[in-house]
Amino acid sequence: MNFGFTDIIWIVFLVFTVLPMVQQRSIAVRRFNLLRKIEEQRQSRVISLIHRQEAISLLGIPISRYINVEDSEHILRAIRLTPDDMPIDLILHTPGGLVLASEQIARALQQHRAKVTVFVPHYAMSGGTMISLAADEIVLDPNAVLGPVDPQLGQYPAASILQVVQQKNINRIDDNTLILADMAAKAVRQVQEFVEILLLDKLPAAKAKELAKMLAEGRWTHDYPITCEKLREMELPSVCNEMPLEVYELMELYPQPAQQRPSVQYIPLPYDKKLPG
Repeated sequence: MNFGFTDIIWIVFLVFTVLPMVQQRSIAVRRFNLLRKIEEQRQSRVISLIHRQEAISLLGIPISRYINVEDSEHILRAIRLTPDDMPIDLILHTPGGLVLASEQIARALQQHRAKVTVFVPHYAMSGGTMISLAADEIVLDPNAVLGPVDPQLGQYPAASILQVVQQKNINRIDDNTLILADMAAKAVRQVQEFVEILLLDKLPAAKAKELAKMLAEGRWTHDYPITCEKLREMELPSVCNEMPLEVYELMELYPQPAQQRPSVQYIPLPYDKKLPG
C-alpha cells in the first residue's frame, strides 16, 4: 500500500488528536481506581477537589481552575448519595474560588452526620480554608498550609478598600470607591458570620467569634500561610504527618502542563539509607 504525503499528514493529525484522549482516559481510570482503593481502606466516601493547571486540546492550552458553582453542584450531589452514617473524606487542593460555591460545600459538609475529614496535601487557600473549617478533622502534610478567608473584590482585598475610606477624606473619594467600600463591608461581615457558624460546633462561642474575625478581617495578606502548628494554636482539630500515601499518589495523577525546560528535577525514589560516597 502506497501512502502519499496527504495520507501521512492525516495519520499524524489523527495520532496527535487521539493519543491525548487515550492518555486522558487512562489517567481518569487510574484516578477512579485510586479513589476506590482509599474508600475501601477507610470505609468512607472519598471526594476529591483538586485544582491545578491542566493541558487541554490539541494546542495544550493551560487553564487555571478554582472553586466554582459546578464544583459545588458535583460535591453536593456526592454528599446526597452518601449514607448518613458513612464518613466523608475530602481531598482538597485549591487556591480558592467563589464564596457562594465554597459556602455551599462547607454547609453541606457540616450538616453531614458522620465524621468529615479534609486532607490537604499541599494547600487549600481562601475558599478551600472555608471548606476545611467545616470538617471534623483537618489532616495536613507537615508543610501544607491553609489561608485567610478575607473576601476579595476583583483585584483588591475588601479590607484594603475599607482602609482607603477610613484614611482618606470622603470628599476626595470617587463614587465607585465608595460603592466598593459598601460592598466590601458587607462581604467581610457576611464571611465572618458564616465562618463563626462553622466554628461554633468546635469552639466556645467567644473563641469562635474571635477566630472568625481574625480570619476574615484582613489581618494578613490573602496568601498568608496558616500551618498545622498555627491551627493548633487556634485550637482547631488538625493532624500533621498522617497523610495516607494514596493521597500523594492521587496528586501525581493531576500533572501540570509539560514544559520544555522543567524548573524542578529530582530522582523520584525514596532515599531510606545514606548513599555510598
